[in-house]
Amino acid sequence: MAKQAPQRDPGQDDPAIGAPQHAAAGLPAVGHSLRMANEQMGARRAVATLLKVNQHGGFDCPGCAWPEPDKPHTAEFCENGAKAVAEEATERRITADFFAAHPVAELAERSGYWLGQQGRLTEPMLLEEGATHYTPVSWERAFEIVAGELRALDTPDGAAFYTSGRTSNEAAFAYQLFARRLGTNNLPDCSNMCHESSGSALVETLGVGKGSVSLKDLYQADLIIVAGQNPGTNHPRMLSALERAKRAGATVVSVNPLPEAGLERFKNPQHARGLVGHGTKLTDLFLQIRLGGDLALFRALNQRILAADAVDHAFVAEHCHGFEEFAAEAKSTERAAVLAATGLEWAQIEELAELVLRSRKVIVCWAMGLTQHKHAVPTIREVVNFLLLRGNVGKPGAGVCPVRGHSNVQGDRTMGIFERPGTAFLDALEREFAFRPPRHHGYDSVETIRAMRDGKIGVFFAMGGNFVAASPDTAVTEAAMQRCRLTVHVSTKLNRSHVVTGARALILPTLGRTDRDRTAKGDQFVTVEDSMGMVHSSQGRLRPPAPGLLSETAIVCRLARATLGADDQVPWEDFADDYDTVRDRIARVVPGFADFNARVRVPGGFALPHGPRDSRSFPTATGRANFTVNPLTAPEVPAGRLLLQTLRSHDQYNTTIYGLDDRYRGITGGRRVVLVNPDDLAELGLTAGDHVDLVSEWRDGSERRAPHFKLVAYPVAGGGAAAYYPETNVLIPLDSTADISNTPTSKAVVVRFEPDTGR
Repeated sequence: MAKQAPQRDPGQDDPAIGAPQHAAAGLPAVGHSLRMANEQMGARRAVATLLKVNQHGGFDCPGCAWPEPDKPHTAEFCENGAKAVAEEATERRITADFFAAHPVAELAERSGYWLGQQGRLTEPMLLEEGATHYTPVSWERAFEIVAGELRALDTPDGAAFYTSGRTSNEAAFAYQLFARRLGTNNLPDCSNMCHESSGSALVETLGVGKGSVSLKDLYQADLIIVAGQNPGTNHPRMLSALERAKRAGATVVSVNPLPEAGLERFKNPQHARGLVGHGTKLTDLFLQIRLGGDLALFRALNQRILAADAVDHAFVAEHCHGFEEFAAEAKSTERAAVLAATGLEWAQIEELAELVLRSRKVIVCWAMGLTQHKHAVPTIREVVNFLLLRGNVGKPGAGVCPVRGHSNVQGDRTMGIFERPGTAFLDALEREFAFRPPRHHGYDSVETIRAMRDGKIGVFFAMGGNFVAASPDTAVTEAAMQRCRLTVHVSTKLNRSHVVTGARALILPTLGRTDRDRTAKGDQFVTVEDSMGMVHSSQGRLRPPAPGLLSETAIVCRLARATLGADDQVPWEDFADDYDTVRDRIARVVPGFADFNARVRVPGGFALPHGPRDSRSFPTATGRANFTVNPLTAPEVPAGRLLLQTLRSHDQYNTTIYGLDDRYRGITGGRRVVLVNPDDLAELGLTAGDHVDLVSEWRDGSERRAPHFKLVAYPVAGGGAAAYYPETNVLIPLDSTADISNTPTSKAVVVRFEPDTGR
């Protein structure tokens, strides 16, 4: 039987500290998965639901975007996927009685963990201007309120339409169409805060802002470099792919400021040897690099390839542009600069270089450890330089592999969720729907916060997510949100963004991935795109948590009709009732989706075209793959300070907190910890177990403080520190962003420690 929601908000500031683990998954992962599933769903519901995850004819995991194999295992889910499903398919419910009992001011004092544990939202709720409590509101009245505020704006650009990566392709396409019919490209999304740097670098160098590899490529690779990524927590099913690659003969190198259990050894719970044996050692070489040192490492590798004349000259001559300029820059790199930036010994770099020179097929995987630095885009461009040198793009077993986080973040961008849409997309939209979409750029996530702060945004509408908690500079973001006339959140669960509101606020509850979506036309399914460009269907089977809940697609379509009026020519009612009609339009607007409805009904779906991968064609400005010149740079940290990276615990997915443990790092019962190298603690005169305040330093001179964090001696790379977000997002200055991509620099925050001021 499912457990009731917690009444008490547990303390998080004094966890027990044990030794880090050196293997991931195994029996403990099975036990934790089943325990949480049982607590949220009850045993019978848990088993029936989990057996539908990532299955043909089932639903796509609402967690990460890692792809499914051609023949899914019966239990094709990981521990954190099970947690994500349990949170959504929970038996707990939030009704109007809950909001009547809890004023918004009280809810604002609760932790994100407590809010999320209360259960599924069941009816639309309205917070009127000056009110202390949310009260129920009908769907019709809710749409009238939003439509009225939108029509009252001086300009359509006074609204911002945010998207989280959970939103389906069908809902995302309808959402961007509505925003552009209204007249704005203000379509910020969660990608702006994570992999925007990847897209910026890959579009410039290869012409496609997505990864170029498939699961089959991983199985065929000679060498896989995993840089700035912790798949054991963030993408656990990736460990199965790495295990299979290892068994096929691949060498795996991990490059990271922290050792991570999942990359050390994997005990695959889908096999007996993973449950009772020692599992599979994954990493053959671990390079514990300093934060922000990855550009220097790949530059050194490139210099070594050039010195050995191990370049694929035929590939470079036929397919590449800018080689001579790049080579001149790489050859001039000084060893001392590389060593200072990376913190590595030259012998370690040489060891990796020898592996590279012996490998014909190389894949580089990366995540936030590369994308959330000021020099993130140059770093990823240097990774591309590294792969181009030896022709490791557009052949089996080789390529770029940015590992996306949320389950459809890549698909949402494909559907047009982008503040800077391309001309070809807008032209296709214009032809299909016979209107002139706006051509000026809109706001990304950081620009949206600035615009709200400056009074330029009156209506903030969020399709999923937890924008307030996910964004940088928490105090600035919250104050900006509170300047809006109206804030609206389409959500399945309660979160921080519902209690930091504009003058008025609406919560619109919606169906989740696990829920049956039945319309007047019958049961519907949606589609998603995984991190490797595979598009497949997802269909929930559970009874919705309350009668009358609407899908994201239906919410968008009903709001569009209420706002744009009866004369608008888009068939919003058809879209809401029959998602095939949405997919027919997608097929005529978005390249690669021809015959969408038929192809997506084939088990496993279909792969989107990818010129660099499929035919070594590169739709860049030069028509070739572009080598780039990237000045060698790395973060500078003053004496007596450390460079902080924010990260997830193992009981967390993005801003959703499943529990208060970080099992692999040995932390139990709390989240307010900061991991520091023992040598740095000694040099700073600090003692593990003490509490301190974290204070970030930025050129604006403003004080940004995260109080009352417990010091944990941990094998972090020297000069660095690590702590969980969203608790430490308060330390990230809004204007500290990556060049070109404007992504917050969450992996490079200069901090000092001050005496504990308490909470």
